[in-house]
Amino acid sequence: MSILNRGRFAARLASGDADLGHALALRRLCFRADARPDGDRFDARCRHVLVEETATGTLVCCFRLLPLTGARLGESYAAQFYDLRALAGFEGAMAELGRFCIHPRWHDADILRVAWGAMTRIVDGEGVEMLFGCSSFRGTDPAPYRDSFDVLAARHLAPPRWRPEIGAAEVVRFAPHSAAPDLGRATRKMPPLLRTYLVMGGWVSDHAVVDRELETLHVFTGLEIGKVPPTRARLLRAVAG
Repeated sequence: MSILNRGRFAARLASGDADLGHALALRRLCFRADARPDGDRFDARCRHVLVEETATGTLVCCFRLLPLTGARLGESYAAQFYDLRALAGFEGAMAELGRFCIHPRWHDADILRVAWGAMTRIVDGEGVEMLFGCSSFRGTDPAPYRDSFDVLAARHLAPPRWRPEIGAAEVVRFAPHSAAPDLGRATRKMPPLLRTYLVMGGWVSDHAVVDRELETLHVFTGLEIGKVPPTRARLLRAVAG
């Protein structure tokens, strides 16, 4: 099912095992350091969005969405790593965005633009009021991300009433360091998905989760749709058409 077609790229919902297989192959390339498949028990319950180059059909980006309510937050992927009891009080419809990845050999900014345009169509069409997920930093050593974590702690922490608590055995707590963080380096080290969340007013947990299986550091990220700055909302809806 087609969602959005803009320029060189088009977004659509996956249909059938072949489409899911292509998404899993891209996810393995982006998230796995070995040859293990990336599929998990959440895939069967999610809608998978594929962004392809229209001329060749090459898959350049994919992500999955899982609609949820506060009462069902325990069924989310993020609930494996975070205590989400505070967020369960959110009364509107929610959707978990997961496994967002862009092919490492593709660097066209329109890929991210089309992906967010497709998300905007789904969010608006289904009345989603909260989008959340885990943003992943490569590797499990927090040292390269000190500036990023300092900036997140200083500027982008979740409101206390929604803030996720620690639910994993191994975490990295955000704690400001004595030296001022390098804002440019901090931004460059952040995943593209997280950077986009933040410019739209998104917020994060006060710690990262060490995921030894995927060899990543997860940071819980939330976005209240009603609080997206009007200028940003107009830009997204212009792309979504």
